[in-house]
Amino acid sequence: MATLRMRCSRLVVGGWWFVAAIIAIPSTAAAQTALPETIPIFPLEDVMLFPEMSVPLHIYEPRYKAMIADALEGNRIIGMVLLRPGYEKDYERSPSVFQVGVAGVINEVEQLPNGEYNITLGALTKYRITREEASRPYRIAHVTAIADATSDADRTALHARRQRLEALITESGGRTGIRAAPEGISDESLVNGISQLAHIDELDREHLLEAPNPLARAEALIDILQKSIAERGGP
Repeated sequence: MATLRMRCSRLVVGGWWFVAAIIAIPSTAAAQTALPETIPIFPLEDVMLFPEMSVPLHIYEPRYKAMIADALEGNRIIGMVLLRPGYEKDYERSPSVFQVGVAGVINEVEQLPNGEYNITLGALTKYRITREEASRPYRIAHVTAIADATSDADRTALHARRQRLEALITESGGRTGIRAAPEGISDESLVNGISQLAHIDELDREHLLEAPNPLARAEALIDILQKSIAERGGP
C-alpha cells in the first residue's frame, strides 16, 4: 500500500484491486444535500476527488482541523480543489487554485487524541469557484454546482469506451497504479475511478475533472493512458 504525504493531509490508497471501497456509495444525507452558495475549500497539491468517488484523508494542520470541526457542526460539506503549480511560495496564505473542484460530504470521521482527524469524504457534486472570502482561518469560496451527467445519447458511446479503458488497464500491467478494474460498477464510476486513482500527472487529472461529462472524460483518459503506457514501455 502506497502512502502519499502532503502538507495538509495524508491519503492512503493502493491499486484499485484492493480498494474498491473508494467508490462512494452516496449516503442518504449526501443524496439529499444541495450545494450551498459558500463552502470551505481544502486545496491540495496531488490529491483530488472525482464525482461518485470517495477519498480518505488525515487532517493535521491547525486551520484545517478547525475547518473539519466547523463542518461537523454544520452540513459536513468540504470542497476539494487542486493547487496550481508554484503554490509553495504562498502556501501559508492563499495560493492560487484551479477553479473547478468537487465538493464532498464527510461520511466517516475519527477524531484522534491529539485533535487530528481521519475522515472519509464522499463526492457530492462538481463546482466552480466564483470568488473567495477571508472570514475564517481557512478558505471559504462562493461556488456554483456543475452538472456531470451522461445523457442517454452518450451512454452507448461511453460503454464502448469502457472496453478500451479496461483493455488499457490490462495492457499497462499495473504501471498505471491499477491492476484490474472492479466488476459490477457503472461506466461512469469506472471512468471516474480510473481518473482519480491512476498514476498520471496532476494537470492531466485536472483536465479530466474539468471535462464536461463522463464521455468526454473517458475519451481524454484513453489518450492520457495510451501516452503513459507508451512512455513507460509496452507490455
